Amino acid sequence: MVTDTKTVIDGNKLKQMFKSASRYLELHKKEIDALNVFPVPDGDTGTNMNLTFRAASQAAEKVAGNSIHEVAGAASTGSLMGARGNSGVILSQIMRGFAKGLDGLKEANALQFSHALQTGVETAYKAVMRPVEGTILTVSKELARGAYNKAKSGETDLSLVLKAGYEKGQIALAKTPELLPVLKQAGVVDAGGQGFLTIINGWILALEGKDVEVPEEEVKETQPAVIGITAVESLEFPYCTEFLVKGKGLKPERIKDDLSGKGDSLLVVGTEEVVKIHIHTKNPGAILEYAINYGSLHEVQIHNMLAQNEAAAHANKSKETNNPGESKSERDGSLVNNPVEAASNPEPTLNEYGIVAVAMGEGIAEIFTSLGVDQIVFGGQTMNPSTSDLAEAVRQVPAKNVFLLPNNKNIIMAASQVREITTEKEVYVIPTKSIPQAIAALLAFNADCLPEENQEAMTRALTQVVSGEVTYAVRDSMFGDLKISEGDILGLVEGKITTTGRDILDVAKKVLEDMQWRDRDLVTIFYGRDMAEEDVQIFADWLESEKPDVEVEVYAGKQPLYYYILGVE
Repeated sequence: MVTDTKTVIDGNKLKQMFKSASRYLELHKKEIDALNVFPVPDGDTGTNMNLTFRAASQAAEKVAGNSIHEVAGAASTGSLMGARGNSGVILSQIMRGFAKGLDGLKEANALQFSHALQTGVETAYKAVMRPVEGTILTVSKELARGAYNKAKSGETDLSLVLKAGYEKGQIALAKTPELLPVLKQAGVVDAGGQGFLTIINGWILALEGKDVEVPEEEVKETQPAVIGITAVESLEFPYCTEFLVKGKGLKPERIKDDLSGKGDSLLVVGTEEVVKIHIHTKNPGAILEYAINYGSLHEVQIHNMLAQNEAAAHANKSKETNNPGESKSERDGSLVNNPVEAASNPEPTLNEYGIVAVAMGEGIAEIFTSLGVDQIVFGGQTMNPSTSDLAEAVRQVPAKNVFLLPNNKNIIMAASQVREITTEKEVYVIPTKSIPQAIAALLAFNADCLPEENQEAMTRALTQVVSGEVTYAVRDSMFGDLKISEGDILGLVEGKITTTGRDILDVAKKVLEDMQWRDRDLVTIFYGRDMAEEDVQIFADWLESEKPDVEVEVYAGKQPLYYYILGVE
């Protein structure tokens, strides 16, 4: 007897649903991006959700079996590692709860599936410190409730159950402007909510047997965290070993403890049925022999990092010669900027502290390095790094305690998840929302203090600086009383648009006035890669002529899209 995949679905059908939703989200990501409230160049909700869900779908596709809880569990792990931006992190939490709701099931009927969706929404609400209605949370809650009520009424066709939920979600989405005035003012609905509906639509299409085709040019591979690579002579743990263990009654925490002394960069995540293991080790065979006692091994990948680094070094050699003066961290006399150099010591020792920071320009990255940052993750407004990118950078730092500076409000949630998947060291997330805040935090760091003392001091330092930005509008919109036209120069203070104009210098001056710079002692200017040095000098000269006793520091941040990043202290 053939199972009706509309009433009962297994892991294979769920894979198809994930793939369909991923493709559908790929097709509609630009439309979702266009719902962004701010008209500034941004990481964009559609792009972030697309990359997050693609990671979930790809992880699900790799599961060999057809058990629905195994597939959902793999997708949950994939979304966690691939989460980008606030919308992506919330989506990963929905996926996490969804997998929990399917725990122990080989297949699921409509009632079980819709109940798992509700569990996903509940998990997401709990994960957000201050849940805001009128967002993806509201839309997913109403959708899940609508689907569950339909199933509870006796409907067994999952496509019809999801359609009922989708209709409730559409109603909730239409009401988001009434719940969030900023949406009403901008004349848009919530982008995250629209993204979630797009995913569900993809699921429905798969259940109805309809294909979603995406042009090849629309699909781009995600990029890992950008880090420097140089040739090395040896690595203590040269084999990157990664695989899945499938069994019953698996205990991820026990496995993590058992493997903690077998190498470095250890990652153990999963459920009682599926556990993903990642470790850098001397002897991959010993790791696999240990793991096989717990169950069957799948997707085993072993890479010789020494060989990889030697090949990568040739590709990066020209870059290094173009930057002969690139500085290394000298804090404590031991921390280094290059992860491979740190690992090349045949008997590596862990430093007490390390720092990872997100940077959106080469010049800013150089400044961070000079202030003691060990790992730079390139990203920011236009490309939010994933949780996996940030976690990998943290793992590369040879330190017991690592401070992570996201430097963008849309990266803080992804950074916070790094603590869940990084087990071999303590991670402290400093909630920096801007480059000036990051500089203030770095200057507050003291290697002689305890980790908690540093965390407190670095966080407190964020309140001592006011941040401003000068960029341009990517579309027509309204923000408060400001009517904004595409191409206008925009001035922002603490992330809020305060002024517009047609001249960069005029807007920059207005931004500083809004920052009340005349009452402060220090103005720091990071100018973007599109700014001419003579224009920057005119700006600096104006500051000094207006207030001769003000200290003005000017740096070539080389950041894209933002003409100026300003700090006032």
